[in-house]
Amino acid sequence: MTRRQLVVLVALTLIWGLNWPVMKLGVSGLPAAPQAYPPLTFRALSMLLGVPVLALALVALRVPFGVPRSERRELLALTAANMLVWHVVIIVAVQQLSSGRSAILGYTMPIFAALWGAWVFGDRLTPRQWFGVAAAALGVALLLASEFTRLAGAPLAAGAIVLAAAIWAYGTHRLRRTASRLPLLTIVFWMTVLTTLVMVLLAVAFERQAWRLPEPHVAFAIGFNAVLVFGFAHAAWFYLARTMPPVASGISVMLIPVLGTFAGAALLGEALHWQDHAAMLAIVVAIAAVLLRR
Repeated sequence: MTRRQLVVLVALTLIWGLNWPVMKLGVSGLPAAPQAYPPLTFRALSMLLGVPVLALALVALRVPFGVPRSERRELLALTAANMLVWHVVIIVAVQQLSSGRSAILGYTMPIFAALWGAWVFGDRLTPRQWFGVAAAALGVALLLASEFTRLAGAPLAAGAIVLAAAIWAYGTHRLRRTASRLPLLTIVFWMTVLTTLVMVLLAVAFERQAWRLPEPHVAFAIGFNAVLVFGFAHAAWFYLARTMPPVASGISVMLIPVLGTFAGAALLGEALHWQDHAAMLAIVVAIAAVLLRR
């Protein structure tokens, strides 16, 4: 990794890791006084406020906004695989599961990225990379070991997150191999805009009767997502996904579900078990196996 990639990775891990309990707080309410907020509306508001932040970044960096007609079909495909499915599924499913376990299921993505690469895109993984994938899978299994009973009560939510993770993994390969000549920030901006439009339409169609002014903790969660997640983290992730091999970029962010699990325990009182600590060790080994020099 270059120094720039490392700095981006550390910032991304902190923001996305902390966002799991923040997102859970926004859509489910305080632990002492749970009060659900419409999840699609929560996401739509976050993205509506995040789009201007991204636009300011493009203006400041003098990145063009224009998308030639020949690039639009590819942009739609990248949007569906990298953002649209993931955001629709995760914001609804997180209400059914703990924030930490939602993060763990979501970050099965690197495992799917390795499988997509080997079976579909012709990647030849080294034994050390396969070892890293196996260690990451072990970490996920350990983190989920104490949650099988809970997950059994929400099988559709758990299955939907895993499916969304598999589609996201495919999108990572598609982004790295895209023939688009658009600047990365231009792609990120329009993917966010298109996903925002869909989120707004879904919120209007399914949650209009439940709309209300956000409580202070919901407003905080919306602001956190708007500025840090959609204003920075997504661009940071797509930068890593486009400049690193999919397995390396995927496993490099595997500390995010660990941070999400421990942050959920600290902020929301979610229970921790010995498997959480063992999983952290397994995931650190996975990251080291993929990223460190030989």
